[in-house]
Amino acid sequence: MSDPSGTDTAVRKRRTAETSKPSRKKRGWGAVIADELRRSGKAWMFILPVLIALGVVIGYPVFRALWMSFQQESGGIDPETGMFTEGGSAGFSNYTHWIFQQCETAAGTVDCPTGNLGSQFWLAIGVTLFLTVATVSLEVVLGLAMAMVMGKTFRGRALLRAAVLIPWAIPTAVTARLWEFMFQYDGVVNRVLGTGILWTSDAWPARFAVIAADVWKTTPFMALLLLAGLQIIPNDVYEAARVDGASAWQRFVHITLPLLKPALLVAVLFRTMDALRMYDLPAIMMGDNEATRTISILVVEQVRQDANSAAALSTITFLMIFAVAFVLVKVLGANAVRTQEEQRKA
Repeated sequence: MSDPSGTDTAVRKRRTAETSKPSRKKRGWGAVIADELRRSGKAWMFILPVLIALGVVIGYPVFRALWMSFQQESGGIDPETGMFTEGGSAGFSNYTHWIFQQCETAAGTVDCPTGNLGSQFWLAIGVTLFLTVATVSLEVVLGLAMAMVMGKTFRGRALLRAAVLIPWAIPTAVTARLWEFMFQYDGVVNRVLGTGILWTSDAWPARFAVIAADVWKTTPFMALLLLAGLQIIPNDVYEAARVDGASAWQRFVHITLPLLKPALLVAVLFRTMDALRMYDLPAIMMGDNEATRTISILVVEQVRQDANSAAALSTITFLMIFAVAFVLVKVLGANAVRTQEEQRKA
């Protein structure tokens, strides 16, 4: 039997210790804050070097590009020193050059002539958005189908998963050259289809060729992300639905898609941001074709002419990608952290 007197003594000692501790009001909020700072000081010793490295690697280039976007190109060579002179502040002229397609001439500001990079801004925006919507849509459909097949249990499943990832593992430059050869006038595609389409020069055939190459390469990435989401869904849910008489389509619509939605939105977010920055595939595959010139290609071509104007264009590109990501995160709910929590609860 326990000693009640001993228990009472322990309770009294605990209460005495608690009451003896100075409250926050008695100690003062200043002392409490000082204690918290001392406890967190060791954590900042480990975090600070990482923050400094990120500031140097990421922060400096961003602020440098932003500063350059408000500067003019070099004012020429100083005859006295023989050195290039600073161009000075340009205000928002580098931005209006792209948005309103205006070019500076000796006679003043005029509309950019055809063939000038400034006149191709909105065309590049349209091409970028079209390629993004087309490729991401096809990759979601095909990637989901591939993920559902790879999620089944059958002989040779490991071999199938390894084979599916091969296109994603191939470097983009190699993929671009491979599909460029296939879409030549006398290439494999025209021979198989029995057509004589100029895939690398005509506008719409060139865009469809880029879409086909990009979907072939990046669909395995989408399938891999969706496969991870499918494997979190418990089999008990499907078994219960089968017992209730639900068909395969009903199980897909009412179980798979709702539970896969968080992972699907995250996959769409990652792939959309990647597609909006598309450069190497159309640049290598189609060369100097205006019909497949994305906004990233336009930035690289402008760097060779005016780095400050290219900095303004890269800033516009960053804002466009940020706006799309903000819509996906806030409106559609593509939040990676919340996705993991919801999947664990499911």
